[in-house]
Amino acid sequence: MNQNYEPLTICNVRRAVVLIYLGKAEAIYCIAEKKVRSIKRSFEYPSIVRLIFFVRVPFKKIILSRKNILRRDNHKCQYCGAATNLTVDHVLPKSRNGEDSWENLTTACIKCNNKKGNRTPEEAKMHLMNIPKRPSHITFIKNFAGSIDNEWKPYLYM
Repeated sequence: MNQNYEPLTICNVRRAVVLIYLGKAEAIYCIAEKKVRSIKRSFEYPSIVRLIFFVRVPFKKIILSRKNILRRDNHKCQYCGAATNLTVDHVLPKSRNGEDSWENLTTACIKCNNKKGNRTPEEAKMHLMNIPKRPSHITFIKNFAGSIDNEWKPYLYM
């Protein structure tokens, strides 16, 4: 985390211990049952670290790609919830001037995509489970981590 408790990234324990040892970070939460040991020293096992000095981070723009759309939608069809045979669907079809944007692309299974065809969801009487929107980098930190520790949740704005 940055000095202002903004999540930056996930790093491994070795990097976290080095940052703490060099005085560049402080441990916010450590796992009590684990230790990191060297020949002469023993360190607590950090789970959450915060940088001592504020690091200015440029705006993190997430690239629009098929893989990132699937990640954003948790690899599930946004019409029926299926998790197999997924494609990317234009909510407003390209033939009706629908653009390639975060707000117009969603995950759909082949069956739902064919059923919807060249229509809008309202015309096809199909409802989206989630309205497509641009994800934040925090969303992808959560996806990268896999399972989230309960101690992380307050810092990931959950």
